Amino acid sequence: MKFGLFGSAKAVRGVLDVDSSAGYNEWLNYNVEAEALGYHSSFTVEHHFTGFGQVSASLNLLTYLSALTSTLRLGTAVMTLPWHNPVLLAEQAATLDLLSKGRLDFGVGKGYRFNEFDSFGISMDEAEPRFLESIEIMKKSWMNDERWSYKGNFWQFNDIVVEPPCAQDPHPPLWLAAGHPESIKTVAQMGANLLLDQFSPLDVVFERVRVFNKAQQDNKLSESGGQIALARALYIAKDEKDKMEAIERRMNARAKVDNLSQRPDGKNRSSIMIHKGPDEALEGALIGTIDEIVQRLHHLKSGGVEYILLVDAGGGIEGLRKFMKDIIHQIQ
Repeated sequence: MKFGLFGSAKAVRGVLDVDSSAGYNEWLNYNVEAEALGYHSSFTVEHHFTGFGQVSASLNLLTYLSALTSTLRLGTAVMTLPWHNPVLLAEQAATLDLLSKGRLDFGVGKGYRFNEFDSFGISMDEAEPRFLESIEIMKKSWMNDERWSYKGNFWQFNDIVVEPPCAQDPHPPLWLAAGHPESIKTVAQMGANLLLDQFSPLDVVFERVRVFNKAQQDNKLSESGGQIALARALYIAKDEKDKMEAIERRMNARAKVDNLSQRPDGKNRSSIMIHKGPDEALEGALIGTIDEIVQRLHHLKSGGVEYILLVDAGGGIEGLRKFMKDIIHQIQ
């Protein structure tokens, strides 16, 4: 198994949040230490208008981190394409890929929080067609050396050539967030990598892995190397009381996120909104004693999960060190 990080930083106005346990400079130090410890990657979120102080300018933050690191893969999880001009975003991603010497893992998604769509004045019902059109435009931006034009349902570009070129050929690896079976099949058909959320219970995780692997086989893509990365909260507890307090903090933080995410009609069907309650933290997250976490990791590995992105649920840098010292050798 290989391990990266997943999460965010927060600014001073922030309150409790599931992804953000550190300020911006603390987050940078956390990632620099993670590289020194041997972690593979760091994926950061993009969110807006939360009141939590979550990262909004993800590529800016990762560009700064790229200057402080040399081997850590730099991931977005995810850039929400319906909100962005796809050509400008392609330019920004290519610039980071170039400056980092080809370390960008470009994670994208359709978005799931109602408050963000509403604040941008974009209908959630347009999320999927906007997403698909943006993917098409971004690939065209990265792969065309000659000038081109485009006219779609949402975007039009006339006689452009996108600069700079990416360091990775033909472009940074695409990682797509998906949870519903048809969306997962689409990820496989696109030859992209799959990002799985931090809240889904284990039986759902294993079913999603099976759907993705079968879709790759059905599309004769088994040799393309499409990867699956699963986000899981990490907190190494001293005892049962410490574990339950960490779970309570996580559930309180999730409730705040859900309030932002839900549609006024209560019909947000995004896969990340489906699974709620203490079971996801008790059984799905890596919150517990060392022995409990090791057992859960073995279970994940037996279900075909080989790449885990750890979400800091309160352990900070010491938690990263302890995970490397006391846990990793038991599952490799």
